[in-house]
Amino acid sequence: MLTKKGKYGLKALIYLAQMPVGRLAFVNDIAVANNIPKKFLEAILGELRNAGFLLSRKGKDGGYRLAKPAAEIKIGHVIRVLDGPLAPIACASRTQYRRCDDCDEVTCQVRHMMLEVRQSMSDLLDNRSLASMRDSANDDLPCIIKLDA
Repeated sequence: MLTKKGKYGLKALIYLAQMPVGRLAFVNDIAVANNIPKKFLEAILGELRNAGFLLSRKGKDGGYRLAKPAAEIKIGHVIRVLDGPLAPIACASRTQYRRCDDCDEVTCQVRHMMLEVRQSMSDLLDNRSLASMRDSANDDLPCIIKLDA
């Protein structure tokens, strides 16, 4: 399950992806627009910056912006940075595999199903960019940000 950290991180990235290229956004503006606790968001943005998704500038004219085009940021990578592996159980993980003590991996039907689940999630999330998520039709959702033309 996607944690609040993962959800808030994606919301913040979408907000930043809607900004004009090179424009910085204040943490408070992102937090208010997305109903995210500011302190929690600051920590999330720090992790995203450390992972290379964001650039930041300190000071009065500081803020955050995307470090690369939204089309180059894959959702699966973001989720792994913020929430860890996509696999629902450790023995199905590619990046943080851990053997189960209570079953035979070769014959365990639960593991085999979870491998399929992980692969399906990976196929979707690793091929979906932040740009495609930002641009998807969300007619039933309110606009997150309005920019002056």
